[in-house]
Amino acid sequence: MKILSKEQVYEGDKLTTKTQDISSTELMERAGIQIFNWLHTRMQGAQVPIHVFCGIGNNGGDGLVVARHLVTYGYNVHTYVVNCSDKRSKDFLINYDKIKHVTKEWPTLLSCKDDFPPIKADDIIIDAVFGIGLNREVGDWVKQLFQHFKASKAFTLAIDIPSGLHTDQVPKDEDGVVWANFTLSFQSPKLVFFLPDTAKYSKEWEVLDIGIDREFLMKTETEAELIGKQEVLTLYKPRKKYTNKGHYGHALIVGGSYGKIGAAALASRATLASGAGLVTVFLPKCGYQIMQTSFPEAMVVTDTDEELITQIAVNFNPSAIGIGVGLGTHDKTIIAFEDFLRKNKAPLVVDADALNILSKKKTLLKFLPEGSILTPHPKELERLIGTWTDDFDKLNKTKAFSKKHQVLVVIKGANTITVLEDKLYVNTTGNPGLATGGTGDVLTGVITGLLAQGYNPLVAAIFGVYLHGKSADIAVEKTGYQSLIASHVIETIGDAYLDLFWQPEPPQEETNAKENKKK
Repeated sequence: MKILSKEQVYEGDKLTTKTQDISSTELMERAGIQIFNWLHTRMQGAQVPIHVFCGIGNNGGDGLVVARHLVTYGYNVHTYVVNCSDKRSKDFLINYDKIKHVTKEWPTLLSCKDDFPPIKADDIIIDAVFGIGLNREVGDWVKQLFQHFKASKAFTLAIDIPSGLHTDQVPKDEDGVVWANFTLSFQSPKLVFFLPDTAKYSKEWEVLDIGIDREFLMKTETEAELIGKQEVLTLYKPRKKYTNKGHYGHALIVGGSYGKIGAAALASRATLASGAGLVTVFLPKCGYQIMQTSFPEAMVVTDTDEELITQIAVNFNPSAIGIGVGLGTHDKTIIAFEDFLRKNKAPLVVDADALNILSKKKTLLKFLPEGSILTPHPKELERLIGTWTDDFDKLNKTKAFSKKHQVLVVIKGANTITVLEDKLYVNTTGNPGLATGGTGDVLTGVITGLLAQGYNPLVAAIFGVYLHGKSADIAVEKTGYQSLIASHVIETIGDAYLDLFWQPEPPQEETNAKENKKK
């Protein structure tokens, strides 16, 4: 799913009114009806007090459409106009006039704190004060209104975006933003729904299709894309019957040091579980017996050193290499890593201590093969690109880093984002259970396994991140968040693959209708 920018949303709206020969007011009506339908399906006429707070722009116009339809269907509706400016949009005024025809209770005008209505915790708030067009700081009394919403503890539904939240920057004052329980976003989610600094303003979200021009949606190139099951399914390469392990690549995992052999074990297991035909692990000597007994499917090559990796040498050409898990940053290991980078030509996944070595010796970055995949956690990323002021600054610096060094960067987090130059791919799988040691090693293995099978680096990164998160989502149903460990994630990689092809069974009435039609 494409994540449209603010400018692209406006462009899509404008083009839609032209190609479909409708007015902007009719498009607003369509959007408002979609929100009403969403509410009506869930509430079924329940007489819970609904407070609709409308701004005086187009977001407020959307709110007035919703309020009108709620009134028409007999809901217990209270409508307010947040009078924060003298300027009113044309479509707001049209819908302000329309609501007069369905109720004798005109919208209450709010101009200061004294006008705020009482709101109970069991009520519902619909936030239609500001939309994506907000280009100024929120006034003090409007901030107080938003805090009034929050203090009420009422369920708050935001229209398109929580009021006060910008699409392309982090709010300077969190009191100037509505904290929504749910946001109904028109046609496309907003990037701010997926960033740590801004995701907190809406606990959940859903996209409503308001009929924006299909050709526009298909052809428009966006900076960001949301990656879910449907997007990943098109990337999957089915296996042919007459193939063998040689067709699916020979991956190499380089890592481990005394006390950290487990990291290499996790990564290598994940590499094979994600589909690589063969996996060899390069370890210090102390890891030989551990690996051979804990993971018999792997082949093992060891360094001459007992506790460290001091040289990296194998007698085959790997299809892909994952390096860094448990590696350590001893001086001898740094020398070995530098020598490896100068000679290596294979596709590369760089993680953990390999990233830390690159941060210490940034001159080594020039030896990374084009398309190398770096998988840093936040601290590792900071060491690579420097500190950032907020999430947008972080993304901009990561994009610049990706461009400069011709690499992909996987920014690990609640919504892991894969960055390739100016493009962002936002993942939708995963859960808080992944906040435990070793899950990053598993991700390294999954991506390395996909690279070894011949997936190109971008696809391997996107697909790998999705599979890793989906495996955790499946595993956590049995373990819970607190008890999920990295090994559980490996055990459910196969289930994550199967889930790509799982389709929910149709409702019983639909099945019966089809059977009756056959008869």
